[in-house]
Amino acid sequence: MSPAAAPRWKRLEPDQRREQILECAARLFGERPYAAVSTTDIAKEAGVARGLLNHYFGQKRDLYLKVVKRMLLMPGLEESVPMTGTLRQRVERSVEWYLDTVATHGKTYVAVTGAGGIGADPEVERIIAEADDISASKTLEFLGLKVEVGSDARHRAMIRSYGGLVKATIREWIRGGTLSREDAHLLLSEALISIVRDVFPQLAKAAAREEGRAPKAGPRR
Repeated sequence: MSPAAAPRWKRLEPDQRREQILECAARLFGERPYAAVSTTDIAKEAGVARGLLNHYFGQKRDLYLKVVKRMLLMPGLEESVPMTGTLRQRVERSVEWYLDTVATHGKTYVAVTGAGGIGADPEVERIIAEADDISASKTLEFLGLKVEVGSDARHRAMIRSYGGLVKATIREWIRGGTLSREDAHLLLSEALISIVRDVFPQLAKAAAREEGRAPKAGPRR
């Protein structure tokens, strides 16, 4: 049998097969609207029977939710980026890593974080809200910020707001082409540095005034 006539499928371990199906689903959901992608399309792209896809992931909606979670949580920052150096060095390295990771499935990231996708689905909204909060907490930890318990929710809220800027910036870069990657890196780095260096100390002062105590020193620059 010639290489061209060889079957597409090959035997994989279950975890490898799940990962392959997820990769194919992520690619298709980035290329077409949710309604235009069927489980048959995904199974064909992955070179598996549709029954196997259903066995691993259930219905199309369940698989889509897995893709959404994968795109938003993007594990690996702590393992890939050193948590050392100045504030600017840590921020610029983390933004660089994030843009590298998004670029792998940029269209899918834009699709699942935008207004389209599956529509007003409570489970998608819950996953996005949960991922935003986890991302905010990880960002604060990665930057080495020891926030006080009383103001922790406000710090996370500000970083979640920054997350909205991140998503909008990536849409301008990936979909619109109105920002270059260098533009995106500059905007996201400088905005985060400004939040940590300038906004958080003001937040600490405001909290101190409210509680009638002196503010503690801000983060190292």
